[in-house]
Amino acid sequence: MNFDFQAVMVLALLVTGIIWGVDVFLWAPRRQREAENLKQQRQGDTDDEKITNVLKEPLLVEYARSFFPIILIVLLLRSFLVEPFRIPSGSMIPTLQVGDFILVNKYSYGIRLPLLGSKIIDIDEPKRGDIVVFRFPEDPSIDYIKRVIGLPGDHISYIDKTVYVNGEPARQEPLGTYTGTGSGLRMSGASHRIEHLDGVDHEILIRTMRRSASGEFDVPAGRYFVMGDNRDNSNDSRFWGTVPEENLVGKAFMIWMNWDSAKGGITWERIGSSIK
Repeated sequence: MNFDFQAVMVLALLVTGIIWGVDVFLWAPRRQREAENLKQQRQGDTDDEKITNVLKEPLLVEYARSFFPIILIVLLLRSFLVEPFRIPSGSMIPTLQVGDFILVNKYSYGIRLPLLGSKIIDIDEPKRGDIVVFRFPEDPSIDYIKRVIGLPGDHISYIDKTVYVNGEPARQEPLGTYTGTGSGLRMSGASHRIEHLDGVDHEILIRTMRRSASGEFDVPAGRYFVMGDNRDNSNDSRFWGTVPEENLVGKAFMIWMNWDSAKGGITWERIGSSIK
């Protein structure tokens, strides 16, 4: 079961806002009238205590008034500016490790309404080589993260472990044999390479002895072809197709923390790393 934090925040904002609003327009004036009646019938200090009690804000209203602005600020930040995500799998190794906590720029590709996902302001479009978070086309309740390989109108081929963009191969530069750590230990022995993708240089892993999903793909208008940097361990566009533009969540730009229990906890050297 997937936890939809944004939906919970919207619901909490709605509930606290309604409670606070009902108090402002209905309950608070009623308390004020009762206090005025007591003042007119004042009979000493005992009545002062009664008046104070009558005017006292109910605990439920106090909580609603206190939490409403906090929830609003958090919702605005997560919906329009930056949202945190956690990397649960190794499909983006070596660029992203299992247990990385990343920050995603929510306005890179336009401003969208919370929950609805409708774009209200155009800002920019994904570039080849961007690492993007998106709602999985086959189950939009699940967030995926991959690298943009093909743009609308491109012809993408993946043949013999090599990406071809409109017939041009993305050159690969060998770095040696990869040594994994922690939860990524099982990737040790893979071929570690740098891929030069249309001016974007990034690391990838290749299992030379493993058969890859190969083929040729045309990218329709308004869609993007994405792949994991761990090429032989990634469920990506080679298997289920392209990502619709409306499914884009944002562009990953920084690792703010890494927690890998297989390494014993926090990996300090990854904190604050930029994502390329």
